[in-house]
Amino acid sequence: MIENTVPHPLKPLKWYKELDTKKGRIEAGAFLVEGRRAIEQIIQAHPNEILEILATEETAAAYHKYPVRIVTESQFHSISSSKTPQGILAVVRLPADIYSDNLPREVGTKILLLEDIQDPGNVGTLIRTAAAFGFSGIILTKKSADALSPKCVQSAAGSVLSVWIRRTPHYLELARTLQQNGFQIVAADLQGGNSPSLLGSQVKLLLALGNEASGLSPSILEMADSRVKVPIDREKAESLNVAACGAICMYLSSVVR
Repeated sequence: MIENTVPHPLKPLKWYKELDTKKGRIEAGAFLVEGRRAIEQIIQAHPNEILEILATEETAAAYHKYPVRIVTESQFHSISSSKTPQGILAVVRLPADIYSDNLPREVGTKILLLEDIQDPGNVGTLIRTAAAFGFSGIILTKKSADALSPKCVQSAAGSVLSVWIRRTPHYLELARTLQQNGFQIVAADLQGGNSPSLLGSQVKLLLALGNEASGLSPSILEMADSRVKVPIDREKAESLNVAACGAICMYLSSVVR
């Protein structure tokens, strides 16, 4: 039995679908998270950020403290961007300052910079990996996939609120500010001359990963304090996927001392 009912009047289904767009998310102050596992992770770690639950059937007790709206499968399909909808999604409060140029007061000691990484699956996977390896924040360029787009959120698997995120065209200024405050900028670069083992020795680390095809820009490479290369067998594989490269580097930053 559903304990809470969604406030009236009900929002039109179009309102939820518009959360697929950045404009819609900003106007509504919300974004969508789909799937039970992702929603349950947010309930566990950030319970106050969920605004509403939409489902095609009655929900478990864990969801009853939120407004729950039951919709038909056809209505759910019209909202969901997933090829195989799971029948439940959450409307979640938009994180503060995600589209701003302002760094948070507490930035942490390990930050990821994603420069023009355009595949939403890669961005979402890197967010999830960063959260898993103790990174506190992620800086995204404006040309990178939006971290709150449906495919990114799906790939992040509920971790999207576990780190602070800034998506801005002024990412170089943010990187420079962090560098001036003691962060070492380490660039993952196919032409890098350093072993990635040095990642574990950084007290304050800004790890930079570049575009899937062209890598990091000259601006970041020139700014970097070090450039690292993950050694691979180039005869068998020309390069690593950026999400795989990032996972290796973030792991090494956590275990190598």
